[in-house]
Amino acid sequence: MQRTNFTQFDEMPEGMITYMRHYGPHFNRKLYEFAVSKMYKESNNKREKINPITKEQVKNMLNSYGITLYNDQLYDSAYVACMCKADFLDSSITDEKHMAMYIKDVIDDDDAYDGIVFNRWYADMCYTGVAIDWEDML
Repeated sequence: MQRTNFTQFDEMPEGMITYMRHYGPHFNRKLYEFAVSKMYKESNNKREKINPITKEQVKNMLNSYGITLYNDQLYDSAYVACMCKADFLDSSITDEKHMAMYIKDVIDDDDAYDGIVFNRWYADMCYTGVAIDWEDML
């Protein structure tokens, strides 16, 4: 059964429309940096910003475990790596190998749609009221 994409009824700001024309529902470098700047890890009841994982570091990590991504675009896997680091690493994800496997699972999820990582992030930004200056992301 084909379902309706309800986002077709959303009104996007002009800057977001321009962003989507260039990058689609994927993270470019500037949007990735913006998104990661909002991430933190809580430890001992204290919030600490995470150190971002670069696109190159993600590629090297995946290669070291023989993992190939087939559906990665732009900075999506780097975003997923940072999200994993902020929310799951040293908890349900116990080490770098499992982090690499998590990235693979998210990016190459067979029943996911194109842009799922971006769309989930964007929904979180809308829900939490984080303003995005889309012109700055171009």
